[in-house]
Amino acid sequence: MELEGIDHVAMGVRDIERSAQWYIDILGFERLHDGMWNGVPTFIGNGNTGLALFPANQEPKTSAQREIRMLHLAFRTNHENFRAAQQELKKHGIEFEFQDHEIAHSIYFRDPDGHQLEITTYEVT
Repeated sequence: MELEGIDHVAMGVRDIERSAQWYIDILGFERLHDGMWNGVPTFIGNGNTGLALFPANQEPKTSAQREIRMLHLAFRTNHENFRAAQQELKKHGIEFEFQDHEIAHSIYFRDPDGHQLEITTYEVT
């Protein structure tokens, strides 16, 4: 088997339209397959990266329930765009944390639903 890459990541969100607009405004995504499936899921993409936004289950979980879950979603960029991403997040008042991973630099932040996102660059200078 030979795979070409990840087509999309499916994410549960509280408000599909709010989340779609956040990814468009903050991370430069664009709508894909607009008008399909009555908006569920709503597809957005940037380059070869796609997100499928689904309505999240609103039922509260008990403290006894444990989930196996994705820890974060990482986007790769070059050094110049890594710096630009930091400025863009600051412009929108979005707090982020910088981490030096020796082979890469990353910033971590959260979307409106609390999903942890990472932007990373391997162009460490």
